[in-house]
Amino acid sequence: MSNKDLAQRFIFDNADIRGEIISLEESLAASLAAHNYPVNVKALLGELVAAAVLLSSTLKFEGIMSLQAKGEGPLSLLMVECSDQRTFRALARWDEENTDKLTAKGLQGLLGNGQLIMTIDPHKGNRYQGIVPLHHETLAAGLNDYFKQSEQLATEFWLTSNGETATGMLLQALPVNLEKDEKVRAETWERISVLAKTVTEQEMLELDHHTLLTRLFHDESARLFDGEKVEFNCNCSRPRSAQIIQNLGQEEAESIVVEQGEISMGCQFCSQTYVFTGKDVADIFTGNEPRTH
Repeated sequence: MSNKDLAQRFIFDNADIRGEIISLEESLAASLAAHNYPVNVKALLGELVAAAVLLSSTLKFEGIMSLQAKGEGPLSLLMVECSDQRTFRALARWDEENTDKLTAKGLQGLLGNGQLIMTIDPHKGNRYQGIVPLHHETLAAGLNDYFKQSEQLATEFWLTSNGETATGMLLQALPVNLEKDEKVRAETWERISVLAKTVTEQEMLELDHHTLLTRLFHDESARLFDGEKVEFNCNCSRPRSAQIIQNLGQEEAESIVVEQGEISMGCQFCSQTYVFTGKDVADIFTGNEPRTH
């Protein structure tokens, strides 16, 4: 059975450990369709998308979570925005005049030393941002380090992507329930983590979730729950673009129209362009609805 574009939770009946596994295919292709990214950039961005959706599963919030990897290498930015509804959009940035520098592979080769930034914008409540240095060979290693430094529940990630599909898995310790003894809990975590570390990239990309978990944890009573659909969705719109123009102020907006003849706003995520004529701009500041074309 195909598990593409699904996120599935799993638990261990005899241990205080939960897991999440996600596989992306059509949703990843849709998110990359508007951009001519090199294959190695697609692969790294695929890993970040999987990581962002996995992270959103560990957080109880309603809103938007963004995950950014910023660096000073040939690739300057990878960014994913993920909603609590398991929708996402993603982008990458680099010096497009020097694409020959993007031949490096892996996180360190493309980004160099940088930062991993997680930002949570809830519909209600305060904005949160966490930042850790990113000097790792893989994105999974960077995320593992992030959770270690933040002193949250023990959490480990496994991520892989070939640019066309992406798969991610996490394990996370749960509060004390089934195992009261701290030593027993630590031994169980170590055992299950070691088993998870035997997974190969090929297995992650090719096996369905049930088969993969059975192969990794066949003696550990892992129970897989029904999947939730994961989809690409860019939330850009003409009204949102109109709001940005309104935030510029009438004088600034009108000066752009005088200089350029119109205001053209392009979405970096999906490459959709919204064009506002002089009349559209005037309508924005008189409270009339701009045209929807």
